Amino acid sequence: MKLVVVSAGLSVPSSTRLLADRLAAAVDRRTPVRTEVVELRDLAVEIAHNFTNGFAGKALAAAQDAVAGADGLIVVTPVFSASYSGLFKSFFDVLDKDALAGKPVLIGATGGTGRHSLVLEHALRPLFAYLRAVVVPTGVYAASEDWGAEGLAERIERAAGELAALLPLSARRSEPEVVPFAEQLAALER
Repeated sequence: MKLVVVSAGLSVPSSTRLLADRLAAAVDRRTPVRTEVVELRDLAVEIAHNFTNGFAGKALAAAQDAVAGADGLIVVTPVFSASYSGLFKSFFDVLDKDALAGKPVLIGATGGTGRHSLVLEHALRPLFAYLRAVVVPTGVYAASEDWGAEGLAERIERAAGELAALLPLSARRSEPEVVPFAEQLAALER
């Protein structure tokens, strides 16, 4: 199974990427996955060019293909002005409109204060519902004070378990069962 992690962190090192990595590792402990990380900061120029010329550059096209071909996604953004980053939103704006339909997604965000934790419910969950993804019930928000504090590890584990439980469904969906027409007709006559 293929898990794609989309990280919109801008700094190096990035708490956004750290959260994304911890979420991916927790999923992998439950069900073995091949993980591919898409770092949006590396795609910023190509995303902007895609808006102005309508064509995805080589790296952006590879990221779009990775997301479209994933069995599940982990998406993590820093919080800017009480919402997801513009770079994060822009990436999902340049995806094919059906790329996330029915795809399991675990949402996460990082910020300087716990006061922004509702970004998961008021910005991220509606975005991915609009894109017709299947968003797991537990989103993970990590404020600066959460790192090393009680509770973050438990939220990561709970969310990872929810995503892992959905991954087999996604993998089965991507390999449709082919039933010969004669068998379908015989089943209808019974």
